Amino acid sequence: MASSSAIRKVTVIGSGLMGSGIAQVCAQSGFKVVMVDQTREILAKAKGGIESSISRVAKKKFKDNPASSTQFIEKTMSNLSTNVDSAGAVKDADLVIEAIVENMDVKHKLFRELDKAAPSRTIFASNTSSLSITEIASSTKRLDRFGGLHFFNPVPMMQLVEVIHTPQTSEETMKTLMQFSKDLGKVAVKCTDTPGFIVNRLLVPFMMEAVRMLERGDASLEDINQAMKLGAGHPLGPFSVVDLAGLDIAKFVIDGWHQKFPDNPLFKPSPLLNKLVSEGKLGAKSGEGFFKHGKK
Repeated sequence: MASSSAIRKVTVIGSGLMGSGIAQVCAQSGFKVVMVDQTREILAKAKGGIESSISRVAKKKFKDNPASSTQFIEKTMSNLSTNVDSAGAVKDADLVIEAIVENMDVKHKLFRELDKAAPSRTIFASNTSSLSITEIASSTKRLDRFGGLHFFNPVPMMQLVEVIHTPQTSEETMKTLMQFSKDLGKVAVKCTDTPGFIVNRLLVPFMMEAVRMLERGDASLEDINQAMKLGAGHPLGPFSVVDLAGLDIAKFVIDGWHQKFPDNPLFKPSPLLNKLVSEGKLGAKSGEGFFKHGKK
């Protein structure tokens, strides 16, 4: 249930995998949500996906009570509306969560427009996983009311939210974002605006070092994977993780960090990763990465 007095109405910009997942958990938790994207067709598809997902949740949650299941679905969907006008969608929002393409220029353009349209009290947050929250926020005049809310995929199932503060984010904003995350039923952790925050800052260099070990011939792909599963207790080895995440995503993140911090050896690009991406071997989603997967 929505219990945060500061947040009642949420606008989610972007209806892709992350945006629709965020919109779903907000609606499920009792918040009034407006989901925004470029066309009504895109939004209709995303809303249909949310309803299917909600139905699966309800089936598990109320397996012996069909009436309660139906009521849960109807109540959740009644909390969700859509809009193709981003400026109009934020006019009475308490919180705006951006979940669009990982491109700084595109995010700057969006937030400049939203900053003019949203009330001064509205908190802005980005779901970026790799870009600087401070840099994104610089396109607005509400630096004290800007933070990061990094959800994990699939949003309805993953418990963690990283709540990111910049040097300018106010304590009140952080308290509100932390409480909001908890109101969604998530576990919230705080982090400064460091590259990759907590999870990706540790995970991406870990995956990249595994690739470098393979490049150097230190050990085979299979042995590196097996060693980390059995020796470190990881459920998946690093090459399995990068195949699931997407080699193109790993390359995008590491290239961006290297460009910004060229002297950090942890952020050094990988010739092998670059080669595989150039060949279209992006991991599970393309059918082949470091491993061969089923046809996509």
